[in-house]
Amino acid sequence: MKYKLLRTKFLLPLSNVLGRDTRITDGFILTEGQHIKEVGHFDDQRGQEIIDTYGSELEIIGTTIGEIKKREVPQINGVALPGFVKAHGHDHESPIIGIAKDVPLTTWLDSAVNLFTGFLHSEEESLTKHFGKSPYLITYLKARIDDLQHGITTALVHHCNFNKYHVDELVEANQMAGTKIMIAVGSQDRHYDPRILDKPAIIAVERLDKLNEKYKDSVDIKIIPGPDQFFSNGPELLRILKKWAQDHNSLIHIHSSEESATTRWFTEKYRMTPVEYGHSISFFDENTFIAHQVHTTHNDLQILAQTQTKVVHNPLANTILGSGMPPIQEFKRRGIEFAISTDGSGSADNQNIINAARVAAQYQKALHQDASLMTAQDVLERITIIPAQILGFNTGSLEPGKLADIIVVDLSAPNLTPTRLDNVVENLIWAANGNEIRYVISNGKILINDYLFMFLNVQEIIQQVQELSEKFYEFKRRTRPENTTGISERA
Repeated sequence: MKYKLLRTKFLLPLSNVLGRDTRITDGFILTEGQHIKEVGHFDDQRGQEIIDTYGSELEIIGTTIGEIKKREVPQINGVALPGFVKAHGHDHESPIIGIAKDVPLTTWLDSAVNLFTGFLHSEEESLTKHFGKSPYLITYLKARIDDLQHGITTALVHHCNFNKYHVDELVEANQMAGTKIMIAVGSQDRHYDPRILDKPAIIAVERLDKLNEKYKDSVDIKIIPGPDQFFSNGPELLRILKKWAQDHNSLIHIHSSEESATTRWFTEKYRMTPVEYGHSISFFDENTFIAHQVHTTHNDLQILAQTQTKVVHNPLANTILGSGMPPIQEFKRRGIEFAISTDGSGSADNQNIINAARVAAQYQKALHQDASLMTAQDVLERITIIPAQILGFNTGSLEPGKLADIIVVDLSAPNLTPTRLDNVVENLIWAANGNEIRYVISNGKILINDYLFMFLNVQEIIQQVQELSEKFYEFKRRTRPENTTGISERA
């Protein structure tokens, strides 16, 4: 129906217009088509006015048959807030969850990610024949399930390695799921598998041109340059990708200084840090955002602040892989904007973005022995309105004119009881498991209705990913990754 009405026990707009820290008791959201029409406190008079005005064109979310007949507006025992915005991730990693654990990043990359992407590439024909569809599509569909079950309706996918040749499958998965996606299309021309090097550099530009032309009219798909890392992209390639971004008024995204050994190797080889290298070729500005930036020097901080470069902090992967954590408090002191994200499922083990926000806050509180740092309100904004602003999507908050991306967290769970107006934000960050997402709406369309996925065959996708993972495990047993120098690229 054209209009949808949602009424919940609590409502968190997270809006610059209504106030980011505004908390509403008995709130409602009225949507029209893809957009939010009205947000506020519910009362019976306004409810009846809405029903009388929109009549048969109005869908009341969460109604029973009896309530529909009486045109009643039930209050769902939940908290409504904007759909979460994931500013950095990799959509091919679900099948490698749990593989090569308790090892550093470079070992994990060589033993899990790079081996898996090589497996998909070399076995693509036989896997497609077996499943009746592309194995890439299967992994990307699972990624959409992973996101949606944790309330993520908008995501940035850093689509690197062999995946850069499979953007169409990623778009197809996104369209089937009904979500929004920004695709940072990977590139590399040195220190990597020769089969996928972009030599000459114009190959990477031509790939971007074709994809941009193909999807330029889609409001749910954005194509941007996504060079994988500074060590795998030479200055000529980075310059032309940055120029492409400038010519197309586009963002550009890259990994930076994630792991200590790789960062040290780069600095010793090129006599400058990755950030100094990027700055030397005019790569950084307000339209550049980088993932991780764990190992950061004083000069790096000055450059990032001066150029208004944004950072995406991925605490789950950074802690699990022992990479370290970035100087978050220095980012805040210097005005370096940053979002919190999950990275890929293989390194983070899940897409639980609430857990990512919680870990980010807990680490800083413990490290600095200061409980006042990184409040629940602060980190909640860094998985909603702040990443939406960084990525340039009209989401991340609930206010008239914004796209209707809404989630409802179920407050009937024991771990979220008791929840009151004064502790609702705190309970979301400190008490929620992250999978109590009862309703998910994207662009005004209900994607999860009372925990039920409306457009994806979850059981079929899960079964196929399980089988794909087992086939990869057998492949891994037969195949040994090459003995590399330890300098690896996140695929």
